[in-house]
Amino acid sequence: MSDKSKTAETLKRAFVALERSKKRVRELEKERKEPIAVISMACRFPGEVTTPEELWELLEQGKDAVTEMPRSRFDVDGYFDADPEAVGKTYSRWGGFVGEVDSFDAPFFGISPREAKSIDPQERLLLETTWQLFERIGIVPETLMGSSTGVYIGMTAHEYMSMGGMDPNALDAYTALGTIHSAIVGRISYWLGLQGPNFPVDTACSSSLVSLHLACQGLRNGDCNMAVAGGVNALLTEYGFVYFSRLRAMSPTGRCHTFSKDADGYVRAEGCGLVLLKRLSDAQRDGDTILGLIRGSAVNQDGKSNGFTAPNGPAQQAVIRKALALADISAASVDYVECHGTGTALGDPVEVQALAEVYGENR
Repeated sequence: MSDKSKTAETLKRAFVALERSKKRVRELEKERKEPIAVISMACRFPGEVTTPEELWELLEQGKDAVTEMPRSRFDVDGYFDADPEAVGKTYSRWGGFVGEVDSFDAPFFGISPREAKSIDPQERLLLETTWQLFERIGIVPETLMGSSTGVYIGMTAHEYMSMGGMDPNALDAYTALGTIHSAIVGRISYWLGLQGPNFPVDTACSSSLVSLHLACQGLRNGDCNMAVAGGVNALLTEYGFVYFSRLRAMSPTGRCHTFSKDADGYVRAEGCGLVLLKRLSDAQRDGDTILGLIRGSAVNQDGKSNGFTAPNGPAQQAVIRKALALADISAASVDYVECHGTGTALGDPVEVQALAEVYGENR
């Protein structure tokens, strides 16, 4: 072969290799931005809500799910004082509660009666709601054994652990296994034999949303082929009510007057909400019913603000713009925004302004 022919052949091979590289880059970029399909939902919320349909009915009819604290949780009257300056007291006796948080069919989940005593009610809610999540889509749990299914759960409370006072004499082999977050969330993967990533996530109010974000990343990165994402919370002791009263974060009227001049704090609530996720292409291939699509999500931190608990407007604008960019959509194409809604005179204006700055452009 002549030198000229060799050069031509070398250039041809280089061109083919370049085209292959470009094609692979396009594929990777497509995978990185592939929408994530929501294929099932399950929940347990205040207002006797046990299904997504019941949640929709509650919202549609404008029902009020806030009630006085059940006496079964703790001595509400003994800890209540309308004076916000009262030490060791709460000025709010209101909240959102789910019924029978202590009931649990332990043997159904392979848990012995002795071990069940140490199981945090948050774990009980998670296990029951996870079962419902798969049942609603018709997935037989036994078929999940060994699957690359991830679990990403937001949770912040340690109240059940504190109820025992951590008395050394009361500790047994199951105490930590039923109360620490890694074990609570890990139980789901153990019970169903799931071998994808397993994450408990605590980022305070945003825990469930950050869990959802991480699940989407895990799916796009190939860490898992299906993912359970959501959050859980249970109000079991007076500690949280007393603490947030000292912080002056709770509404003394027992209602969240978000974005109103009457905003005076938030209302604590409990429950569990989960979604089942797949990459869109996988959901379409498997013939799953697609309830919705997650096109983009983003996470950041406020950094330095006017106070440790105060929001940072510019940081919120930045994270919204990043999510829009990853979703490859314009702010003007968004019709509906569901807000955090702290219901406080400090947080509400900052968060509304951040939304207005981004979504108000070109309108």
